Amino acid sequence: MDPNVLHNIGYGMYVVSSNKGELFNGQIANTLFQITSEPITVAVSINKKNLTHEYIESSKRFSVSVISEDAPLAFVGKFGFKSGKTEDKFKGTKFIKLDSGCPVVLDNALCYLEASVINQFDCGTHTIFLGQVTDSKILKVGKPMTYDYYHQVKHGTTPETAPTFIKSETAAKKDKPFMQKYICTVCNYVYDPEAGDTDGGIQPGTAFEDIPDSWACPVCGAKKSEFVKAG
Repeated sequence: MDPNVLHNIGYGMYVVSSNKGELFNGQIANTLFQITSEPITVAVSINKKNLTHEYIESSKRFSVSVISEDAPLAFVGKFGFKSGKTEDKFKGTKFIKLDSGCPVVLDNALCYLEASVINQFDCGTHTIFLGQVTDSKILKVGKPMTYDYYHQVKHGTTPETAPTFIKSETAAKKDKPFMQKYICTVCNYVYDPEAGDTDGGIQPGTAFEDIPDSWACPVCGAKKSEFVKAG
């Protein structure tokens, strides 16, 4: 079986948030689907290990912020590779709290919706939460980031708790015949000299050795010294 077939399934990039009383948490998710149009229902897949899962089960609500294509990798890294169990992801993040108490991330978002959980399905490592949409709003006009764009253009990686994580994904990136690449040992982000890191001020064509020592992984914030050669 070739798991790379799964890379041809289309996904988006979203911040799914919820609350437990006055506590907030959110995470990056790519498995969001509209299920019906009348009433409007959506479903999202969340790993049982994630704090967001606990909060959704507690409040029976979740919000979804649709991420803009121009969102920096650092934003994706904050909500995708950091844990709400050890830090407050909403600190320094622009958000609102709806009447229900559910938070909504506004930073780098084109629009948002809120849903009330009406059913949930045990899928082993993940739970699929089915929700009826109770609120929604367009924030600005733009192009939503797709999962493919995140990988191919932003050169982002996938957390191990994501439903679409494939162990061989990093190995596939290593084999591309480009200039010497380096891999972050913390989150598996691949620095590609041909692409650079424009969000971090590193222009395309910049060799890893020429990057300032103060540079950090654009996804998880790891130091330059925590990178190793790929291949």
